[in-house]
Amino acid sequence: MDKKVTFGGKPVTLVGIRRKVGDKAPVFRVVDGELQSVSSERFADKVRIYSVFPSVDTSVCSLQNKRFNREAAALGDRVAVVSISVDLPFAQKRFCAAEGIDRVYVFSDYKELDFGMKYGFVIDELRLLARGVVVVDRDDVIRYIEYVHEITREPDYERALAVVRELVG
Repeated sequence: MDKKVTFGGKPVTLVGIRRKVGDKAPVFRVVDGELQSVSSERFADKVRIYSVFPSVDTSVCSLQNKRFNREAAALGDRVAVVSISVDLPFAQKRFCAAEGIDRVYVFSDYKELDFGMKYGFVIDELRLLARGVVVVDRDDVIRYIEYVHEITREPDYERALAVVRELVG
């Protein structure tokens, strides 16, 4: 399903399967900092926040990762915060080291766009991921999803975090 959002005020098309609250969260594979394939099933026993963004090399993406890193510390071990972009793992590692990102699992979807296509976040014109947040409960059900309409803006952290707090109550 195609879905238009804007990037710097210009329309872009999201491709892949657009998800909604209540959908079963599909399993996906991404690449870690050691270039190893990782399955989302690794976090099956936790509430998950998938923080999705175009690139670590932009100020808004940096803010998003820093915010979720702070929140991860407060949320504890019952929640896994997983950041996903199509940056190469080398760039992600460099960014995390420079910015002190140590509470978030950072993965790359550069190789197969598996997450991006299964969740509908791929920007067709740019082969980047759009900005957004997905919250998945321990039963693998999507409880919150945001496709940020203007990709250069931050997601609604408070709405996503309210859902997470309700789930871990």
